[in-house]
Amino acid sequence: MFDKVLVANRGEIAIRVMRTLEELGIASVAVYSEPDRDAPHVRRADEAYLLGPGPAPESYLNIPKIIEVAQRAGAQAIHPGYGFLAENASFARACAEAGIVFIGPPPEAIEAMGSKTRARELMKAAGVPIVPGTTDPVESVEEAAEIAAEIGYPVAFKAAGGGGGKGFRVAESEDDLEKAFEGASREGEKFFADPTVYIERYIPDPRHVEVQILADDHGNIVYLFERDCSIQRRHQKLVEEAPGPLVTPELRERIGQIGVEAARAVGYRSAGTVEGLLSGDQYYFLEMNTRVQVEHCVTEMVTGVDIVREQIRIAAGEPISFKQEDLEIRGHAIECRINAESAAKNFAPAPGKITHYREPGGPGVRVDSGVEAGYEVLPLYDPMIAKLIVWDVDREAATRRMLRALHEYEIGGIRTLIPFHKKLLATEQWARGETCRDLLGDKKWLKTLEEPEREAAGETAPSDEPAEGEKVERRYAVEVSGRRFDVRVIGPPPAFASNGSAPAQAPATRKPPQRRRSGSSSSDGASGELVSPIQGTVLKVAVQEGAEVEQGALICVIEAMKMENEITAPVAGKVVKLGVNEGGSVSIGETIAVIQ
Repeated sequence: MFDKVLVANRGEIAIRVMRTLEELGIASVAVYSEPDRDAPHVRRADEAYLLGPGPAPESYLNIPKIIEVAQRAGAQAIHPGYGFLAENASFARACAEAGIVFIGPPPEAIEAMGSKTRARELMKAAGVPIVPGTTDPVESVEEAAEIAAEIGYPVAFKAAGGGGGKGFRVAESEDDLEKAFEGASREGEKFFADPTVYIERYIPDPRHVEVQILADDHGNIVYLFERDCSIQRRHQKLVEEAPGPLVTPELRERIGQIGVEAARAVGYRSAGTVEGLLSGDQYYFLEMNTRVQVEHCVTEMVTGVDIVREQIRIAAGEPISFKQEDLEIRGHAIECRINAESAAKNFAPAPGKITHYREPGGPGVRVDSGVEAGYEVLPLYDPMIAKLIVWDVDREAATRRMLRALHEYEIGGIRTLIPFHKKLLATEQWARGETCRDLLGDKKWLKTLEEPEREAAGETAPSDEPAEGEKVERRYAVEVSGRRFDVRVIGPPPAFASNGSAPAQAPATRKPPQRRRSGSSSSDGASGELVSPIQGTVLKVAVQEGAEVEQGALICVIEAMKMENEITAPVAGKVVKLGVNEGGSVSIGETIAVIQ
């Protein structure tokens, strides 16, 4: 077994992995970007090292730097978590070349499953059912039109290197082909450095059912049953549960065996997930995620298996600690992703500072989080800040427990999906086990989740100013040659100004940009002014000054917190002013365009 492992990630998944490392008696090493200097995952580790500036390519995606830190710290292995480098075959190879164990599958398996076209070819050859479509890349819109005419509309374009909802676009008819093709290719290039796309028939309202598998170097492959992840927005998951509410014992065994065969076909080792679409009793292979999943927690709750622990044991050369016949499903588990998003504004990202934070507790409640009061949710990274997971004897009881826990959960200062989860889990659609796509696509229903504006008053923390003559203990983070150390200083308190503020030499707090209230992603201001509801990077500008536009026409696409957000015209008219350009940045409340 390893003595020391570096966790090449941040936030809740980094802390999740570190907890298991501690239970195994393994020292943990954290890495962090400059904005994450005082993040909870940094303080949680036994050691922590600076990678670089905030943008992920300069820090969490910097392979040479991460390898250098691992060698410097004496880490024998690296756990990538999920996201960032978790499914990067080049990273897995770089680890091997440096004599460091990659806690994940072989790079060949990552490559085979990372290319969705290659994965479809392998699964088809192995006899695993796939959705009708191509196994070869689609080179042009004209080629896509020929294929779509053959397999029938609607069709889905998918980035060959995609995953997590990135690089996914649907064309309902031939008129939508060019936009869908371009969008999928653009996201594939941006997130996976691969603009290649393929096309398949789009199944309108399937259930998203996935199988958790574990495979070791001793020929053992087991499946830990299924999870249902059908509650999604923009093809990204919001709520997950195990077991699947509509999965029969016979279907469970059948799709479990599909997962085992898929893993065997690529020589898999480690934890992985075979995702599929369930339409009636027909199950189609969708893709394989060659990593631990965000939603692995619900499987852990109903099986009692620590998936991360098994993943680490497998990487150390040990066999899986149980057999297939040892596994059984006990009760029901539900997970709600607590994202910094506003559901009322079409799930627009909502970064900001958390002013108050209190997690729920009680029987059957688990919270995996990486935040605390005072934590800044940055627009640089994914909007998920925590996961709330509950377990109870059946789905109905688990739903009641989740609603209780959601009402206990307090997060102040930012908007989150807690109001959305409360309302969704109280609907008849959820109770009947539906996919709830009608609700998530209903902007009028989403608008009912609008939260009132919250003022700072009432959320102010009590004063920490000490009494006269009192000695205080203060903690500081000090970096020495890139390694972080915590230092305690005990002595007189620092001098405060007469108004109770910090000394004059303390850095001033930057005033946040003025926010304009808006009820939609279009954010229309007075007289046709279109202001940005989010902070991010402008990926595309679809109009020019002087252009005539219809209401609802695309004005620009803004990327924020790893999501593309389409900003549309609030009214019809002429674009008399354009305030953004492609590649530039935009802040909340800034003018995008004026339409008259």
